[in-house]
Amino acid sequence: AVGHRDTRTGPAVFAGLAQVRPGRPIEVGRADGRTAVYSVDRVQVYDKAGFPDKEVYGPTGRPELRVITCGGLFSRRTGYTSNVVVFAHLTATR
Repeated sequence: AVGHRDTRTGPAVFAGLAQVRPGRPIEVGRADGRTAVYSVDRVQVYDKAGFPDKEVYGPTGRPELRVITCGGLFSRRTGYTSNVVVFAHLTATR
């Protein structure tokens, strides 16, 4: 899941993503009306130039979720210098 950290008028949907801590649950509504519950494993900040595509988007041995937004320093000319990535795994479906 990818979302903005902010907009020209203020904070956006993932404004506080870098403050998420391991163990926190993330609930995701599914198309079938059920809710997938994920548990946060870790939060990483990566420079855009060194973004680890395979680690973030590659296959895993279990159902997992990645939540991604901008991070680091901001310049009006070049945008943000980094990306914040939350790594989580499925713990329940209800």
